[in-house]
Amino acid sequence: MVSSYKTNDFKKGLKVQIDGDPYVMVEMNFVKPGKGNALYKCKMRNLLRGTILDRAYKGGDELEAADCEEISVQYLYKQGDTYVFMHSETFEQYELTAEQVDDAWKYLKDGMKCTVMLFNGNPLTMTPPIHVELLVTQCEPGAKGDTATNVTKLVTVETGAEFSVPGFIKEGNVLKIDTRTGEYVERVSN
Repeated sequence: MVSSYKTNDFKKGLKVQIDGDPYVMVEMNFVKPGKGNALYKCKMRNLLRGTILDRAYKGGDELEAADCEEISVQYLYKQGDTYVFMHSETFEQYELTAEQVDDAWKYLKDGMKCTVMLFNGNPLTMTPPIHVELLVTQCEPGAKGDTATNVTKLVTVETGAEFSVPGFIKEGNVLKIDTRTGEYVERVSN
């Protein structure tokens, strides 16, 4: 028995299946024209291809629920273009491609806890924690006497990624980075 969602269940973040592909609802607007039936205008992102689908549904329409499950995993290592994660309870390993990991590689450290979304038991996407702490491994020294608060520079962190940070950051500092925006939050330690 495949479950389904009626239009009154539609909301942002809902995972549905259309023509055998999983989609996540990224936008949902309820429109009630002066005459006629109310419409549910939905914007959905294909979880396999990343494409966007715009559809309108009438009240009472149904969409099939996608067999998506989010699991807690631990990042193990990178092998070529493949990232390997292990389920925290079953110890089952999941491999994701560089495309599936996307820009999240910038935050991955050995042993880091992440979330992997599975569709029909196969890994689709990976989400790092909201905030990560990364060691600065390389940066240019700040200019002497440059204490203006809005001066920024690029630094390289232990994962090999580059981030824009305030001018006072030095090599060896540990930074807190917001993985949703890729922005510097604060210096954790000297």
